[in-house]
Amino acid sequence: MSEDADFQRQVTVSVVVHGQWHLVEPLLHQLQQHCGHAVDQVVLTVNRPEPDVRTEGWNSPIRRIDNPAPKGFGANHNAAFAHCRTPWFLVINPDVRLDRDVLSELLVRAHARTGLITPRIQEPGKSEPEPYRDLLTPAELWRRRRQGHRPPEKPAWVAGMFMLIRREAFAEVGGFDERYFMYCEDFDLCARLRLSGWQMQVAEDLHVGHDAQRASNSSPRALAWHLESFARVWTSSAFWRYRRLLRGEDPSRSL
Repeated sequence: MSEDADFQRQVTVSVVVHGQWHLVEPLLHQLQQHCGHAVDQVVLTVNRPEPDVRTEGWNSPIRRIDNPAPKGFGANHNAAFAHCRTPWFLVINPDVRLDRDVLSELLVRAHARTGLITPRIQEPGKSEPEPYRDLLTPAELWRRRRQGHRPPEKPAWVAGMFMLIRREAFAEVGGFDERYFMYCEDFDLCARLRLSGWQMQVAEDLHVGHDAQRASNSSPRALAWHLESFARVWTSSAFWRYRRLLRGEDPSRSL
């Protein structure tokens, strides 16, 4: 694609490093190599002190934020969004891997009312991309782990590892809900975007790699955050209003 296309420098990238510079550095190289002409700046949030973090020598400007105390996922990306002056804002995990210019291709495909667009997520060693996710309920969590589970044909939400969000839409809904320290803030954001009339779009043929860390499987603290976030979701008005919206769109859907 031509660097003179309309999507040039339309994206502000937000990535958070918390003891994972070995993961972030390859991602920055890949963003620069494949997507550099679409990126206006990278907002790099150092969530806890890390001596190896290097912000010099990159083609794309890097704005560094050093937190005096660690913040949650949503709070970090909301703070980064305060520096966004581009039409699009990319929330991306340190362990995502790119082998092509997915940003330019996503920007070209986005519709006028697309509030969030994402590629398919491919984990190492798996032949198929990560399955779509249905409304986040206890039953859905149980079904997702059963052998022979059939995911929905369209996602009810997408995970926060790669979210290309229209700035107007993110601002309209107030960004991430910072009451979620970690986990489920991605579901909540998708629900509130849809409830506000924005579309969620997936580029089926575009894939990015994701070497999932899955801290909640090994860390008691992360597991506690996960359980606390589930409780907050299921008692929120956004969850129940979104459930009604999805039922109205497809009455046969198991919710």
